[in-house]
Amino acid sequence: MKALIVSDSHSSVKELQQLKEKYEGKVDIMIHCGDSELTSAHEELQGFHVVKGNCDYANFQDEIVTDVDGIRFLVVHGHRHNVKMTLQTLAYHAEEVGAQVACFGHSHVLGAELIEGVLFINPGSILLPRQRVEKTFALLEMDENQMEVRFETLDGQLVEQAVFKRG
Repeated sequence: MKALIVSDSHSSVKELQQLKEKYEGKVDIMIHCGDSELTSAHEELQGFHVVKGNCDYANFQDEIVTDVDGIRFLVVHGHRHNVKMTLQTLAYHAEEVGAQVACFGHSHVLGAELIEGVLFINPGSILLPRQRVEKTFALLEMDENQMEVRFETLDGQLVEQAVFKRG
């Protein structure tokens, strides 16, 4: 199972267009964790599972729970779960919905962490990163043995990588 995860694009369509052209049809799911600042009808968002961020006014859902190849994803922006301070509230919610992967944004800080069997992924921001200069998105690849998260720039540079054992 492969997933493309982006967040916090803040009205920029060029980056979304590049990612869509490169990954659409090559991943099983494309996720946008909010703060797109675009309308839900915007062409660059078509094909993405998009949630509403604190800077969005469009009619997106606050969260999405969806299954892909037997993997349950929880997608939120994170501002309602206080993710800048702790992942605990989001971890409780992920447990409530039975998620194996929780995707979120809001902080613009990339990261991947395994907590109580749930993989938490913040792809950073493809426009306005914090705590580093690279504008990033995440690629998740899962098989029966492991979960690999790659944080990359639009030009394909690997910024950071994390591998976790499954089970």
